[in-house]
Amino acid sequence: MFKTPKTMNEKATVHNFEKNDLDAMLAVFNSFTRDNPAAYSESALTRDQFKKLLAQAKVILTLRAGETIIGYGYISSYKPLPNFDHTGVLSYFILAEYTGRGYGSELLHELFKKGREIGISNYLAHISSRNEQSLSFHKKHGFKEVGRFKDAAKKFGELIDVVWMQRLPAADGNK
Repeated sequence: MFKTPKTMNEKATVHNFEKNDLDAMLAVFNSFTRDNPAAYSESALTRDQFKKLLAQAKVILTLRAGETIIGYGYISSYKPLPNFDHTGVLSYFILAEYTGRGYGSELLHELFKKGREIGISNYLAHISSRNEQSLSFHKKHGFKEVGRFKDAAKKFGELIDVVWMQRLPAADGNK
């Protein structure tokens, strides 16, 4: 079962995904479905639905404070064709009480490192237009807005845009 760390000052570490991480990761994701625009879903996902999301991933990492999973991130394919193999779509969620501490940057840099190891150099992210914190985070890390789907999703009874951002290989010297 997912539990909150005893202290917010615990050092966060990044780990490779293990099958027994799934329920804690799902709890992190589901914490964003209730009242946060970060996740598109308005209701909690089931374990099977979450497994289907992760089945598309090429890289999956967890973020831990001590032994407790406080976030995760993954890279999935943009398209299932070999000519798109160098392009990955990033997804990550970190419990709200752990944001603003540099943990997201640590997780993102580890995702970049693992992505480079498998030939990914071009990164995409799709973000709710209502998620200003994530939009700012991506800009800080070399992403630029490249497209916007107007009124593409509905959450909390309101239409929201989906913002696509891209980080090309030259950003921050990562090639």
